Amino acid sequence: MAVQQTIDTIIEQGMLPLYFNADETVSVEVLRALYKAGVKAVEYTNRGEAAFSNFKRLVEVRNSEMKGLLLGIGTVKNRQDADNYFNAGADFFVSPGFVPEIAAFAIEKNIFYAPGCMTPSEIIAAENAGVKFIKLFPGDMLGPKYLTTIKDIFPKLLFMPTGGVDTTKESIESWFKAGVCAVGMGSKLVSKQLMADKNYGAIETATSAVLKTIHEIKNN
Repeated sequence: MAVQQTIDTIIEQGMLPLYFNADETVSVEVLRALYKAGVKAVEYTNRGEAAFSNFKRLVEVRNSEMKGLLLGIGTVKNRQDADNYFNAGADFFVSPGFVPEIAAFAIEKNIFYAPGCMTPSEIIAAENAGVKFIKLFPGDMLGPKYLTTIKDIFPKLLFMPTGGVDTTKESIESWFKAGVCAVGMGSKLVSKQLMADKNYGAIETATSAVLKTIHEIKNN
């Protein structure tokens, strides 16, 4: 059920926010802002030396304050990373590329894994390895038209673009019309500037607005 629960949560949410900050306190406060906005699944990025200790702290805060929140780890590139973060409490894995050993680990542990894929060959390899959910990356280079072109080849797969998806209705709607189940949102939503300014209220407001926009698009 763990894999399907994650898929259902991301689809219902319609987006997956992702971020990293080297400062533990900032990382925690951003997570609180996202949760207050109504987010139920968040990807923290495995980037830099502080990522692992920060993630463990985020899991502690989630467990004590944020019932029902799925906390995943992104930029997982090898089996060791997956093992470490699984033991630290990660609910799901996301990679910038397709890593067969992580796909095998995820199936073994019944945990959701979304590999980053750019070409049909990569998507086919991921599908054959048992992956059900594809992160189209980098989204800004591929564009909605790319998905429209290839989607019929992969009727059983779910797609989510990451990289370059803007917070505007036009950007989000173009992807949903192309057939995505959700959009990944990083710096366009949780910007470095907002984190530097510790403007968590603005992050919460922007996230609430994006969730509302997605709800309207999906129900139109």
